[in-house]
Amino acid sequence: MNAREKIEKVRNLLRDKGLDGVLLRKRRSFSWLTNGRANYIFTTSELGVADLLIFEDKVYCVTTKMEFARIQEEELSDLEIVWITPEWYEGHQAVIDNLCLGKKMGTDVCPETIPLRAGIDLSKELAELTYVLSLEEIERYRWLSQNVARALELTCRQIEPGMTEFEIQALLTTKVVSLGIQPQVLLVATDRRIYKFRHPIPTEKKLENYAMLVLCGEKGGLVANATRFVHFGPISQELQQNKRKLLEIDLAFNLATRPGVPIKDVFRQGIEVYRKMGYEEDWRSLHQGGPTGYASREFLANFDCEGVVQNHQAFAWNPSLKGIKSEDTILVTENGPEFLTHTGEWEYMKIEKDGKIHLRPDILIR
Repeated sequence: MNAREKIEKVRNLLRDKGLDGVLLRKRRSFSWLTNGRANYIFTTSELGVADLLIFEDKVYCVTTKMEFARIQEEELSDLEIVWITPEWYEGHQAVIDNLCLGKKMGTDVCPETIPLRAGIDLSKELAELTYVLSLEEIERYRWLSQNVARALELTCRQIEPGMTEFEIQALLTTKVVSLGIQPQVLLVATDRRIYKFRHPIPTEKKLENYAMLVLCGEKGGLVANATRFVHFGPISQELQQNKRKLLEIDLAFNLATRPGVPIKDVFRQGIEVYRKMGYEEDWRSLHQGGPTGYASREFLANFDCEGVVQNHQAFAWNPSLKGIKSEDTILVTENGPEFLTHTGEWEYMKIEKDGKIHLRPDILIR
């Protein structure tokens, strides 16, 4: 699906909502519409520096004169765009006010933050347009997922006891940033911090025996998510048992993620296996994941969430037990989940379900 076809999808949405136009400010919206182009300067902000306004007859891009040359030449050269380029000290607001004057607008951000007087928040509806991935997006996602997973796995093979979590973070960051992949989430925990905290940011603590590396890497708007563990020396009996039980929970989530299944039903099936494994309350300690794609998680699945699993939609489930977590990015297909972050180069546990052998990541023992 090319950019013009995506613009038409946005126009169909504005017609359905009885709107005159749609304002797109988020980085994800820009990357989706342009098939992987970038409009950001700050990697920590969800907003870009080039706003798109889509009307029935025209598409406007509002960006400052200091950003114009790069955005025009490297990001939007193949689209018919009406450019409006205020000075950097003038900002976008006056231009947007003028373009939207007297019109009923939708936007991918809260209208009150602009402010857009006659605007409605379409962030949910616009995100939903991105859920089903095109063939071109799937190919980009496969590349991204493989490189995110390989970076994690190679880092696990290279780190050594005595390294700080900051040093491990730096080693992993170098591998992905050199490929143009931006870390949205990068967590590192070692030893007791793995057991104490479910979302541990890196610290100066030194690795003794056990490390967890988590990466949500973004390129072209798409985000691939994975977690890997490495242990120096034999693991405890408790951890041995927990990783086997987590394998059952992991597969319950992933194999239930089939086209047409309500997402809340997938969630219930996973939580039921927690109970069967004797860990009825452990799911409360960490969210279990949900749909991914143009966000590390589009939303967190729960017992009441809306939505139905769609073919060619991406998910990332991340069940966990004490001392261990499982996380990979999958693509939903009619034939079952495709594990996009499965490299085939890791240590794997085998489990048979419905006559099929499944390989899921194990703890690397060094």
